[in-house]
Amino acid sequence: MEAPGFLFSLISFISMFTVLVFVHEWGHYYVARRNGVKVEVFSIGFGPEIFGWYDKNGTRWKISWVPLGGYVKFFGDAGAASNADNSALGQMTEAEKQQSFHFKSLKQKAAIVAAGPLVNLLLAVAIFVGFGLAYGERYALPVIDQVVQGSAAEEAGFQSGDRIIAFNGKEIEKFSDVVTATMLNMDQPANVTLDRGGEIVETVITPKIAETTDNFGVVHKVPRLGIIRANLIENKQLGPIDALIWGVQNTLRTMDMMLTTVGQVIVGVRPITDMGGPVKIGQVAGQAASLGMIRFIELMALISINLGLVNLFPIPMLDGGHLVMYGIEGIRKKPVPAKAQEFVFLAGMIFLLSLMVVMTYNDLAGLGLFS
Repeated sequence: MEAPGFLFSLISFISMFTVLVFVHEWGHYYVARRNGVKVEVFSIGFGPEIFGWYDKNGTRWKISWVPLGGYVKFFGDAGAASNADNSALGQMTEAEKQQSFHFKSLKQKAAIVAAGPLVNLLLAVAIFVGFGLAYGERYALPVIDQVVQGSAAEEAGFQSGDRIIAFNGKEIEKFSDVVTATMLNMDQPANVTLDRGGEIVETVITPKIAETTDNFGVVHKVPRLGIIRANLIENKQLGPIDALIWGVQNTLRTMDMMLTTVGQVIVGVRPITDMGGPVKIGQVAGQAASLGMIRFIELMALISINLGLVNLFPIPMLDGGHLVMYGIEGIRKKPVPAKAQEFVFLAGMIFLLSLMVVMTYNDLAGLGLFS
C-alpha cells in the first residue's frame, strides 16, 4: 500500500490534534466557568492569531498559527502557562478577585487543572463505548494452532492446541492480549502459563526480535514468539452497561501499556526511538486516515489517552506539574515562593523543549532524512 503524502498526513494530524486540544482546553474552560473564573482567552494553537472572536462573556476564542497545543488564559494570568501576574493580582478589587483563578481555593484550582486531562480520558472511553455499541466485541481466543519451527515458542516447549492463560502474571483472555504483552516485554524472558488439555504448564519464553515492514513501507523491530493462532473467534454483543465497562477497561489497559512503555524507556529496556514525537504522530495519523474513518477515530482515542496521561505527569509546565505545586502548597499551608515557581517552570519548559527536539530528531531520522 502506498504511503499517504505529506499534505494528506499534515491535514490529518492537524484535524486530529485540533479536536483533541479543543477537548482538553474545554475541560479547563468548563470547570473554570463553573467555579466563577473569568476566561480571557481560549486558544487553539500558539503564536500569532489567525482569526478569532469574542463571546458574550468577554472570552477571546481564537485559532493561532502553531498547531502544537493550545491554552486557556484566566483572569490574573501573566501568560499561556497560567503563571500569576503578581502586579495585577495586587491591584485587584474584591469583586475582581472573585473572578480570578489565583484567588480560588486549592480544591477549585486543582479541579480546574485536572479537568483537561480527565476530559481527554473520558473522550477515549466515549469512543470505545460507541464502538462497543455499534460493533460489539469480536476477538480471537488465545489458542495456538501452530508453533513455528526454530522459534522462541518451540524452544520454550509450546505445543499446538495450548491455550495461553497468563503472561508474566497477567491473565490472558484474548489473543490480542498475548500480542500486547509480547510487545511490552520485548526480548526479555517472560513467565507463561499454558492450559494443555486441562493440564497447567508453566514455562519461560524469551521473544526473538525480528524486523518487519508494514503496508506503508516502514520498518519496525518487533518481538516474536513464533506462534500461529487457531481460528477460534468469539462474537459478543454489548449492551450499554457492558459497553461502558468495556470502554473503561480498554482505556485503563491502554494507560497501563503506555506507562509500561515510558518506564521501559526510562530504565533503558526500550530505546527512546520507540516513542513518537509530532512527526511520527503525523505520519501515523495520515496512515490511519488513509485506511478509513473508523481507524482514524480509533487512533484519536489512543492519542487522546496519551495526551491526557502525559499531561498528568508531574512535570512543570504540564497540568501534573501544577497539581504537584498545589499539593506542596496544601502541605506547607502557604504558596510556594514566586521565585521558586518561576525557576521550576523555567526548568520544566527547558526539559519539554529539549525532549521535543530529541523526539523530532528521532522521528526525522526514522524517516531516513539523515541517512
